[in-house]
Amino acid sequence: MSKRNFPDWLGAFQDYASFGEAPRRMYFWVGCSTIAGALRRHVWIDQFYFKWYANLYVILVAPPGVVAKTTTADIGMDLLRKVPGIQFGPSVVSWQALVQAFGNAAEAFEVPIPGNTGPGVYETHSPMTISSGEFGNLLNPQDKEMVDMLVNLWDGKGFRKVTKHSGSDDVVNPWINIIACTTPAWIAGNFPEYMIGGGFTSRCVFVYADAKERYVAYPGLQVPADIEIQGQKLVADLEHIATKLVGEYKLTPDAITWGQEWYEAHNKTRPAHLNDDRFGGYLARKQTFVHKVAMILAASQRDQLTITKADLEIAAVMITDLEAEMINVFRKIGRSDVSQSADRLVAYLKLRGECPYAEAYRYIHAQFPSMKDFEDVLKGLIQAGYVILTQVANTPTLRYNIAGEEKL
Repeated sequence: MSKRNFPDWLGAFQDYASFGEAPRRMYFWVGCSTIAGALRRHVWIDQFYFKWYANLYVILVAPPGVVAKTTTADIGMDLLRKVPGIQFGPSVVSWQALVQAFGNAAEAFEVPIPGNTGPGVYETHSPMTISSGEFGNLLNPQDKEMVDMLVNLWDGKGFRKVTKHSGSDDVVNPWINIIACTTPAWIAGNFPEYMIGGGFTSRCVFVYADAKERYVAYPGLQVPADIEIQGQKLVADLEHIATKLVGEYKLTPDAITWGQEWYEAHNKTRPAHLNDDRFGGYLARKQTFVHKVAMILAASQRDQLTITKADLEIAAVMITDLEAEMINVFRKIGRSDVSQSADRLVAYLKLRGECPYAEAYRYIHAQFPSMKDFEDVLKGLIQAGYVILTQVANTPTLRYNIAGEEKL
């Protein structure tokens, strides 16, 4: 069996990609989506009633122009496209396009029989990865049939589409892995509040960023001279993962013990910052996320189909790390225009630190032509602890309250 170039593909990929401006953890999740695309339906964890597969729905969320979301996602997807046999689906999805893409992706692969050194058994599946720079091109939240289909596909279920004129289209053993990019404003404008926490959004990994981790004016000056060689090595290791890892992942005894203890603690205690009905579905599926990511972590480091305690621990840490900012992804949904304008004012003060009262009013005047309305909103922000009203050189001044950040 050929050796790998890197002892940890995810770590090597983050080093390879980290010359951009996005937070390092965003590169981690792009890397996870990339490995998932290489694994396809070839590996799983069997729970008798169901199987966990290593596919993910990773959604990169940031305001426009902050972290070059599409460019960040493409760093991983461009590597994956160079792996022979990997099928990519359409970035603009319709029923017809999806069924055709699954048909083109159909393949047979050999699954070894445990304890048998002879030939294995052949299984057929239809795996594909979808990469979309605009989440809105991929999904119409109002299309209930499409949303339900993506829910079933995340769970590894097959589907049948019955049409009036074309009969039925059956897809056997479909498998789909998605990475897409969007903004908080698009989510607020397209997802009704009742959908948040429901079937689809609770199956997504939302990776949020609202600031650059570093400033890179000229990326070409930052990358090392051997960047292309590093990319070739990463592709070679992805091909190794895609061809050598086939079969059922087993948890080690200490991983099982840790998983049992974690599961009990997780169900007994709900994090205070997620004490909201919108996150109930996500919390119910967090165990699934942990085991999906644990498979990816294991595949990143070794060929043995084993999940260790460390794999589960790191997966839980990386998933939990996203939770603090999940509220930022959905905070504008269902909010009134007045509430969103108040958020704009807070964001302006956060950027400035402080500014004269009159200047703040001029900034937001279009939304609050009435001084009384502005004063009422400002009073609420002060009482909530987001803003402080003070005097600077006898000038009424508004100051952003850093201590109030944890309430946002």
